Amino acid sequence: MTPEEKSLLLRTHELAEENNAILRSIRRANRWSTFFRIVYWVIIIGAGIGAYYALQPYLMQAADIIHQGQSVLNNLPK
Repeated sequence: MTPEEKSLLLRTHELAEENNAILRSIRRANRWSTFFRIVYWVIIIGAGIGAYYALQPYLMQAADIIHQGQSVLNNLPK
């Protein structure tokens, strides 16, 4: 192997190691991104369910008032 070929081989090896490190960091960032995206949506959906659970008594009361109003209107003489 000539010195020029050996130099080229070493340079190729260094580039391969550098590319491997870059690809690993990209992969790691992608995993973290996926994890935080899942956490984000769990929080959003959980907050929606929690808000509905907290507001449910008021919503049921409003629905009852609306139904009572409809029954009063239906019982009016025509």
